[in-house]
Amino acid sequence: MSSLSAQRYQRLIDEVNPFIGTSNFGTTNPGAVLPNGLMSITPFNVMGGGELNKYDKDARWWSTPYTSDNNFFTGFSHVNLSGVGCPELGGILVTATQGSLEVDYKQYGTPLSDQRAHPGYYTARLDKYAIRAEATATRRTSLTAYHFERPGKSHILVNLGQGLTNESGATVRFVNDSTIVGSKLMGTFCYNPQAVFNQYFAIRLSKRTPQSGYWKMQPPMTGTEAEWDQDHGRYKIYRSYRRAMSGNDVGVWFSWEAEAGETVYVQTAVSFVSEENALLNLETEQPKIDFASTRKAAEQAWEDALGVIRIEGGTKDQRTVFYSALYHLLIHPNILQDVNGEYPKMTSLETGRTEHNRYTVYSLWDTYRNVHPLLSLLYPEMQLDMVRSMIDMYRESGWLPKWELYGRETLTMSGDPAITVISDTWQRGLKDFDLETAYEAMRKGAMTPGRDNYLRPDIDDYIERGYIPLREKFDHSVSNALEYYIADWNLSQMARSLGKHEDAKLFARRAQGYKHYYDKEYGLLRPITPDGKFLSPFDPVLGRDFEPNPGFHEGNSWNYSFFVPHDIKGLARLMGGQRKFVDKLQSVFDKGNYDPANEPDIAYPFLFTYFPKEAWRTQRITKELLANYYHNAPNGIPGNDDTGTMSAWAIFTMLGLYPDCPGSMSFALTTPTFDRAVIKLDPKYYPAGQLIIEREGKASDTYFRRIKLGDEELRGKYRIDHHELVRAGKLIFYTQENK
Repeated sequence: MSSLSAQRYQRLIDEVNPFIGTSNFGTTNPGAVLPNGLMSITPFNVMGGGELNKYDKDARWWSTPYTSDNNFFTGFSHVNLSGVGCPELGGILVTATQGSLEVDYKQYGTPLSDQRAHPGYYTARLDKYAIRAEATATRRTSLTAYHFERPGKSHILVNLGQGLTNESGATVRFVNDSTIVGSKLMGTFCYNPQAVFNQYFAIRLSKRTPQSGYWKMQPPMTGTEAEWDQDHGRYKIYRSYRRAMSGNDVGVWFSWEAEAGETVYVQTAVSFVSEENALLNLETEQPKIDFASTRKAAEQAWEDALGVIRIEGGTKDQRTVFYSALYHLLIHPNILQDVNGEYPKMTSLETGRTEHNRYTVYSLWDTYRNVHPLLSLLYPEMQLDMVRSMIDMYRESGWLPKWELYGRETLTMSGDPAITVISDTWQRGLKDFDLETAYEAMRKGAMTPGRDNYLRPDIDDYIERGYIPLREKFDHSVSNALEYYIADWNLSQMARSLGKHEDAKLFARRAQGYKHYYDKEYGLLRPITPDGKFLSPFDPVLGRDFEPNPGFHEGNSWNYSFFVPHDIKGLARLMGGQRKFVDKLQSVFDKGNYDPANEPDIAYPFLFTYFPKEAWRTQRITKELLANYYHNAPNGIPGNDDTGTMSAWAIFTMLGLYPDCPGSMSFALTTPTFDRAVIKLDPKYYPAGQLIIEREGKASDTYFRRIKLGDEELRGKYRIDHHELVRAGKLIFYTQENK
């Protein structure tokens, strides 16, 4: 068994391997977290390791606190992002050491061995010190246990100077000789210099140590002054100072003589409101230290969350891939409010109080495509609270979120994605939110002139011309416009359902503007210059490896030219008809122009289902993609998980359906992986109470030609309406070996 393994018994949590995605830039981590919990605690191993580490956070673009490619541990970090592409958070590093007091992480760090994890729990041996460390979590707190094999001088270290964040600065103070509180500055996600916020914390040890104090890195000096200060350019140890300590690189140490076999526990709570709330979270969620009970509650929370789907059949590895994807789906968005309901209001210094779960970490450019449709199906109450949170953000800041992080808008990526999330949720029948305010917010983003438009600053060209011209060498004009088209199509759907017919016509007409970009010479979408001509010269594969690319964001023309999910048949006509469209789409896969690790083209495999005679291609391609890119191994996600988006792709695909056009209620069908999947449906929204998906045929079969929906057998049907599906309660695929 690999040293990076998930323990396996009969529980669903034992089907999960949290190490999946910890290599190949999946940027997941194996730490302990509850479903959508505020607190996550994970081993931090991406700095100071020398030859023990393959990657260093300060040597390249790096966005995860942990990678299975490294083996130099410098502490457990508290509150981490899973599956993101920019560095952030991953701070408040806590660890245990033995020997003389050493506060430089390059010196006190240690190799790890015997790493094991499952949802809600992580453990490893700190080899340098012969200490077994364990970690578990509640919604807002963590609990670590350090088991000392050897006697001797021992220490708990709290490093507030290091982390993934690009911000620096922390303040900390002693409450007593076993408890500290403070805050650390976080932010600048994706290098937005104003997206900055405070993370407050409270940390309590299970014992009162006889010695404790601070450390702080001192500035270097030269000349005569350096002779008088022996600590200049080094970490200074403070042994008697007890007032608050502040600095860019500060920490706290606790020291005592450990006995062999002794265990010391460290409780950590966080808040994004105040130190007082961090202490309140700690007292409420961990009134006493009980590692076994805390771990058991965390495991049960995951067992309940994963239990919404029960699968039968498939291989052991396929089951692990599936449940690990479901696990990753349920990490973000995460709750933001403290136990008293308080949270930091959007883009302000004010504190709000919420009655529903207030969510944060909205990677919407990624998640609008499949995460939110999947949450609507599996966890509708959660999805409704996410929509309510987005509407609250509008009330507080004047705008819907784009890529929100702990109450700050980072403005990362393209488009106006909140519109599509709200529309898709509404269309699926989840309507218990403030629709009037939601529509007002959606329309504001779509209608405000560019000089005042926070979400669509390039909207003036879009409205006037129907497209956005390339006004800067490497702008994202085509990508932005394509995102606006799908958003406006969704807005037209909402307007139509609300009886706002003029708005419906306006936004539907706008959504057809993609046709401006179609270039017959290449048969692809091509940037347009301000004089109305196509960009020349034009290289449709430029941007494949994230190099600067005129008109496109994180991709190239091939990745974007079929990204018109709301009008695939119209796009096919534009490309010369079904045959030419299918051949062109197939060539994306045949010529290596499909990127399974980024969002613009992840729905491409399902577009063949719009043409029934070609739907077999979807069945073949999705089976190949699952086999090639999703594995029970650290590299088992094709790339950045994008807060669960790549995992949601795998979940939907393994179940046999996919929402290739969010906001449309039409699922594309493909051959499911498992013999049977039983999905619990919330009867409040889906009266059938469950959805059963079965396949009849050999496990090796690739294709199907007929299905049974409820009691009705259907041949040659490769798309199903969401409402028909949940009402029917059962879907059977009759599979066969050949197409």
